[in-house]
Amino acid sequence: MSANEISLRPAQETDAWVLSAIHIAAIKALPATFYTQKELLAWRNYRDKPDGSNILKIMKVETCKVAIKGDVVIGFASFIVDELIGLYVHPKYQGKGIGRALVQHFCDEATEKGIDKVITTASLYAEGFYLQLGFTAIQKAPHYLRNGIVVPVTKMSKTLATTPK
Repeated sequence: MSANEISLRPAQETDAWVLSAIHIAAIKALPATFYTQKELLAWRNYRDKPDGSNILKIMKVETCKVAIKGDVVIGFASFIVDELIGLYVHPKYQGKGIGRALVQHFCDEATEKGIDKVITTASLYAEGFYLQLGFTAIQKAPHYLRNGIVVPVTKMSKTLATTPK
């Protein structure tokens, strides 16, 4: 499968449960290399089973796009104007260009709005991924999870090529 075999569309309320499932699965698939099991558990909101209610709250504030293969949602990205807030791809589909396509879509939308620089907060797992996509590390920073758990992350930015209007 390649990124050419997927389509992107706005998330719908009916996607909330599957987006929660993807979020949980993606975090569960991570080894306890950069973060402890306790931190990974907090990152997935102490859930082993999907709960779409949290995602529904996010969808009311953020723009959320889903990646679809056939009729199956396999990943999603959420963002607000110039900031990529979340990017998750189901582990079964990782490494196939899905995340790259979602990030490119986010950057394209920002460029269309006249934005020349975007930002994201990358987990230590995702830092290399974003570097490959042209992002630059700005600084390490604390990220506050539930129950007061603090994990290190990397603030990153990318300058976008703007076309004169």
